[in-house]
Amino acid sequence: MTEDAWEEPEREEFSHDPLGHTHVWSGMTVGELVEGYGEAGIGAADVHEAADIYTEMLADDDCTVFMSLAGAMVPTGMRKVVSDLIRDGYVDALVTTGANLTHDAIEAVGGKHHHGAPEAEGKTAREHDETLRDEEVDRVYNVYLPQEHFALFESHLREEVFPPLEKEGTVSIERFTRELGRANAAVNEREGVEEDPGVAAAAYESDVPIYCPAVSDSVLGLQAWMYSQTSDFALDALADMTPLTDLAYDAERAGCLLVGGGVPKNFTLQTMLVTPNAYDYAVQVTTDPDHTGGLSGATLDEARSWGKLEKGARNATVVGDATVFLPLLVATARERLA
Repeated sequence: MTEDAWEEPEREEFSHDPLGHTHVWSGMTVGELVEGYGEAGIGAADVHEAADIYTEMLADDDCTVFMSLAGAMVPTGMRKVVSDLIRDGYVDALVTTGANLTHDAIEAVGGKHHHGAPEAEGKTAREHDETLRDEEVDRVYNVYLPQEHFALFESHLREEVFPPLEKEGTVSIERFTRELGRANAAVNEREGVEEDPGVAAAAYESDVPIYCPAVSDSVLGLQAWMYSQTSDFALDALADMTPLTDLAYDAERAGCLLVGGGVPKNFTLQTMLVTPNAYDYAVQVTTDPDHTGGLSGATLDEARSWGKLEKGARNATVVGDATVFLPLLVATARERLA
């Protein structure tokens, strides 16, 4: 071979950043594990980058932090992760589902979710669910909830939440969720409930607004509709748009933590479309792929094309189960901030 054959090829873009190997040892912290992920590739590298951005977002005193929470995060055990973030001042506005608020209130007033039992031998999955139906037990994947807890929830709403709101007539959804948080905290303390009063209570006590744009798509919404049929109580779905937009408009810098997709994700991102600003930091955890064109799996780079993210924004996506990755990201950020 000629000498020229051994010359290194010209490359338009190349950074010599060799891959390392994550080191795991006894007694390591979560932060140390995620830091080690930075040596690796694929999903580990995404988690490392997301943790870096999320930590920077929380450390920025001039950053207004929006959090969206979709999926079955409360009934599957992520309730205290979220309520602690709110209490510790790491959330300035929460956008979530009526379902999460329903399950949050159930636990606040004494209900409980349970680990699911395995299917009985000789039964199909369908037969198992038919048995649960007969026994009045609702299933969320591998989490079970006895239906009597929904009766407890209905009584809680009718006795503690709706009466004060009825005197006001038509209220915003945020006003509704605030009253729910107040009632959850009051009953939790009065009844000596062992479980934490939860997400809505933490938001009420911390003066953090909770927006629930699709509240009608939940048991909470069904109960609100039923109560409105025989009272002056009603919800104004557009009333929240002004205070939420004002919060985004007044933000010196803005960041978002998007847990899951659906309405909460879009509602959080679209807020920036009517302000001169856009998100400076964005982290999302989703199980949805982007190639279907759906919003839940849409990349944050795609959101940049809409003007929802600044051109120079730092953003990262973690594809996977949020019940695994949300605590991992939160624990890492807390460790670094401490």
